Amino acid sequence: MGVGPTERLSMRRRSLAALTAAAAVLTSIAGTGPSQAARGPLRYVALGDSYSAGSGLLPPDPTTPLCLRSTANYPHVIAAQVDASLTDVTCGGAETNDFTSGQYPGVAPQLDAVHRRTQLVTMTIGGNDNNTFISAILLCGAAGVSTLGQGSPCRDTYGNRFRHDIRHKTYPALVKVLRAVRHHAPHARVAILGYPWILPRTEGCFDKMPVARGDVPYLRDIQATLNDAVRRAAAATGATYVDMSRVSEGHDACQPQGVRWIEPVLQGTNPVVVHPNSLGEQHMATHTMRVLGLG
Repeated sequence: MGVGPTERLSMRRRSLAALTAAAAVLTSIAGTGPSQAARGPLRYVALGDSYSAGSGLLPPDPTTPLCLRSTANYPHVIAAQVDASLTDVTCGGAETNDFTSGQYPGVAPQLDAVHRRTQLVTMTIGGNDNNTFISAILLCGAAGVSTLGQGSPCRDTYGNRFRHDIRHKTYPALVKVLRAVRHHAPHARVAILGYPWILPRTEGCFDKMPVARGDVPYLRDIQATLNDAVRRAAAATGATYVDMSRVSEGHDACQPQGVRWIEPVLQGTNPVVVHPNSLGEQHMATHTMRVLGLG
């Protein structure tokens, strides 16, 4: 059965309307490129403690001397690689409560830097809460010296104390601050990094890290507990967890210079001991960009 003139005209009109609609969609899509570019570089806020601040590395950031922040820290490396506009409020010694209250006179709460237009937030945080991890390093080091590196005096004395504090105090604090970050920047991508390995699995290096041989796996397990708390808090709040465990294996403080990412207590190059060197900060940046798909 043939199609009459009226039907043909109606079909043409429908086809023209469809083409017009498609052209409008394509024009809209094509127009998103320039308008997005016009918005400027990625708005990036770096939060966190000394592992994010790059404490001890040169050159220092002169804007907040109390925070021992370096312009060679991993947030600056990321910002340079992805052409981001960086607001860096990282601060050595920061705890989770320093996100909502001033850490030092003249140092604003870190969350003050985060706002609705922020697009990316990164951090390491939790290691200083309750003095848990710092206390573990110091107390185990002193115990190791007292036994000349023999036995497991730290584990024998403190047992499950450090792990208990991490699970029952640090973990809920991490969840709280990650939710606060999300509240301040509801559209941002939020990433929290785990801490790179400080010690190897079993064999230590008493000449560099004065920890008794039996306490090396004990301290390593405490760090694993901390990183697991970070991971679980990220999962509970929709943040991205950047797992540094696998990539930092074999780059602990016992390794030679040029291989290690963490500087030891003795024979190291960083005045802020047991912290990342420049190589460590660079690899923290590289792995974070890889996980986030940046650059």
